[in-house]
Amino acid sequence: MTRKTGNEKGIKLNDDIIKLPKVGEATKSRLNALGIFTVHDLITYFPRDIEDRSEIKTINETCNGETVTFIGRVFQKPTMFNAGRYKITKVLVTDDTGVVELVWFNQPYMISQFKVGNSYYITGKIKQEFARREISNPIFENADLETHVMTGTVVPKYRLTSKLFLKTLKSYIKVAIKEVKEELKNDFLSDELKKEYDLCSYEYAIKNIHFPDDNDAYAASKKRLKFEEFYVIQLALSLLKNKVDTKKTGIKFDDIDISDVISSLPFELTNAQKRVVSEIKSDMTSNKVMNRLVQGDVGSGKTICALLAMIIAKRSGYQSALMAPTEILAHQHYEFFKSFADKFGFTCELLVGSIKAKDKKDIYERLSRGEIDMIIGTHALIEDGVSFNKLGLVITDEQHRFGVEQRSVLTDKGNDPDIIVMTATPIPRTLGLILYGDLDISVIDEMPKGRQKIDTLVVNSSYYDRMYSFVKDEIKNGRQCYIICPMVEDSEKESMTELASVTTYTKMLKEKYLLDESVEYIHGKMKGKEKNDIMDRFNNGEINVLVSTTVIEVGINNPNASIMIIENAERFGLSQLHQLRGRVGRGEYKSYCILISDSKTDISKKRLDTIKKTNDGFKIAEEDLKLRGPGDFFGTKQHGVPEFKIANLYEDTDLLKMAQTAVNKILKDDKLLEKEENNLIKEKAISVLEYNTL
Repeated sequence: MTRKTGNEKGIKLNDDIIKLPKVGEATKSRLNALGIFTVHDLITYFPRDIEDRSEIKTINETCNGETVTFIGRVFQKPTMFNAGRYKITKVLVTDDTGVVELVWFNQPYMISQFKVGNSYYITGKIKQEFARREISNPIFENADLETHVMTGTVVPKYRLTSKLFLKTLKSYIKVAIKEVKEELKNDFLSDELKKEYDLCSYEYAIKNIHFPDDNDAYAASKKRLKFEEFYVIQLALSLLKNKVDTKKTGIKFDDIDISDVISSLPFELTNAQKRVVSEIKSDMTSNKVMNRLVQGDVGSGKTICALLAMIIAKRSGYQSALMAPTEILAHQHYEFFKSFADKFGFTCELLVGSIKAKDKKDIYERLSRGEIDMIIGTHALIEDGVSFNKLGLVITDEQHRFGVEQRSVLTDKGNDPDIIVMTATPIPRTLGLILYGDLDISVIDEMPKGRQKIDTLVVNSSYYDRMYSFVKDEIKNGRQCYIICPMVEDSEKESMTELASVTTYTKMLKEKYLLDESVEYIHGKMKGKEKNDIMDRFNNGEINVLVSTTVIEVGINNPNASIMIIENAERFGLSQLHQLRGRVGRGEYKSYCILISDSKTDISKKRLDTIKKTNDGFKIAEEDLKLRGPGDFFGTKQHGVPEFKIANLYEDTDLLKMAQTAVNKILKDDKLLEKEENNLIKEKAISVLEYNTL
């Protein structure tokens, strides 16, 4: 086999890692398991923490129980002997101030790693009894090496995988940095920017994040790389927003009077709703393209704001479309909007995947002729066959379920229509700056009158008998109950699918706890018609208890449901638990959320205690972001949520704000990054947009 040498291959940042010397198929597979596919991935596989092993002590300075680093010389031939089922290897080292015995169990090859007279850097935990000192399984390196990566220095720690050791990973990173050294000099942050914010060069940062000269070098590298992540993603999103803003004109809707619709509502709009409707109307009546996020806690009343915007569009002569992530939610929106359509004389239709081909064709034709004013649907709205006569407004509900690319497909079916995206997941301001940097943000921060406070309890499975006795009492009083099962089962049931978990739980209820009650289940693998039929029966009171996966997480509205039970609650994100809890307490009846968890870990207890103590979605969101990170914020990895390799939205808010200031400054001078000196950073920003499907 011909030995690979990087210089002959001319290795580049975007090359596959297998091009690196000594990386074969087995190693490639292990690196791939960590998300490392290219040389760039490898050098940006940043450590999660560091351990300072740079302080060198003498042996007589060490104390019992202390983890230390010292330089020891082998002064006796290493020995190995059997002790029962163990093979024990011992090496005696000294630095002339004392002696330490190095010990390994069942690692006989260690005897060949040391030579009498040679000196080694040794790191390990001292065990001292009287004058005798010992270290079991120490970390060591030959003292004659030019550079040390494991001892005598600041040692970064990484997340590793089976059969890929720290020393091995660092050896690959070291080679990779050497091979692409020239490319690393192409720093996309300007000298002016680095000077203003006290940032080191990219080349220095990459080298010292992996092989820091000292703690200060590591800190400087982290600062640069964190700032860079925030800067590039915010620049990318601002660039996207500016491209929309710089279009000549958007639709200028008429200043429509909608007071007749508002006065017909069976409730009074909150001040927050009035403010958001005013912001939307102001955008729609201007000649700029509206690009607005409406966010608010569960039950805060976003849907009515969407309805009023769609009525403004209709009365100005335009069509509107609302896209929801599930058929259940789309169906529910349709029922709500249809009641107003009949009352105020406009046409509203539903377009989802389960509709028959013949009916779809009819909707396509009527939509293209302009005979449908409002269309409510799922991903079916972005299919090729869907065309509009005069699309003026596009609304996406639960925006985090869609990639921005999917949103664009729908908006491209019109001529620069106005855009509203809605989410019931309260977004911390820090995440909002990143996730929705391309949007203007409206917040509905006030709940409608009459919303019930939900009592939340955390119990373990030993409470089943008492819990289901309580459920039966609520059913006798005319109430209904949701039960949520996680999509991933307990470890002993890992082979069970989502379908099996829900059906098995339903069977248990029917056979043991709720024999005389109407219990049904619903899950995402059912056909749309079947799911809608079950939800209709539940909403009509024909079903007492509905067992479900998180398919009912958003938008479901049954004022009669008073109990939400969530099994294995520790497996869900806090924001997701809050969303599920929001399915009850929507009517006049006292409501309860019961979280079942047998987990005894401190982190699980802390998370569930957070849900128990507060109903404030924004406080919960902040805690969720702190514990889970942005990628998992909504319960699963989402399209368009940037994955940060080193920055932390919760801990690094100062750097985030600093980066935002820098972004505003560069775009004030060059709104679309068209100047030659901004070519490198523009290229980087565009690559980030493409990577995150934005």
